[in-house]
Amino acid sequence: MCFELDSSPPVPVVSGAAVSHDDLVLEARDGNRFAAFLATPEEPSGTGVVILPDVRGLYRFYEELALRFAERGYTALAFDYFGRTAGVEKRDDDFDRGPHVEAVTPEEIQQDVRAAVEHLRSLGVRSLFTVGFCMGGRHSWLAAAAGHGLAGAVGFYGRPGESSDGKPGPEQLAAAIQAPILALQAGADQNITADRNDAFERALTEAGLEHDLVVYEGAPHSFFDRKQDEFAAASEDAWTRVLDFLERHGR
Repeated sequence: MCFELDSSPPVPVVSGAAVSHDDLVLEARDGNRFAAFLATPEEPSGTGVVILPDVRGLYRFYEELALRFAERGYTALAFDYFGRTAGVEKRDDDFDRGPHVEAVTPEEIQQDVRAAVEHLRSLGVRSLFTVGFCMGGRHSWLAAAAGHGLAGAVGFYGRPGESSDGKPGPEQLAAAIQAPILALQAGADQNITADRNDAFERALTEAGLEHDLVVYEGAPHSFFDRKQDEFAAASEDAWTRVLDFLERHGR
């Protein structure tokens, strides 16, 4: 399960924060044009965040999350995975994501991450992080091995091992990762077992990488959701850890 369409980030609004936002169309080096949402604080900190969504791509949840980051001084850009097959237009709730998820490749996603990173750098952002959820959690960690010059990579309930078609995941590519890792995993996630999390942590340790892998016992996949009141404490702790990670590793 990923976020429902009426879900929202369990992050409090900063009252009085001055933030601007824009719908963008960015272009990757392979010519792909894709949708993005940029949230900019009135007084940027010099640190930026590229947000990698779940399997639905860019929708309201991630636009709201970008605003919550911007309220705290971080320039934030959330982007869509499916420009190559679904175009750049806004989509309704009936969007059939399945064929588009199957069509996009890890290499294409990293090309789009690079375009997002380059756009933020053109705005004066000096220290860049990726923050991803579900499918995006996995690709956030992979971004740390893709030569983007990240200061860190955060993933919520990402799958760390090989994909179903045998492509290497963050666990297999740990030796190539070039930034600190924060992994926020769901203890009751049926598709990401304790064994998989343990293997990921071992790979990060063996690679000598600074990392923190946190498992929220009893929490389901996609627990980071205002609708899931029973996991509010886990969500609050996860958000605090993300902000601490950005503060600690931002340059």
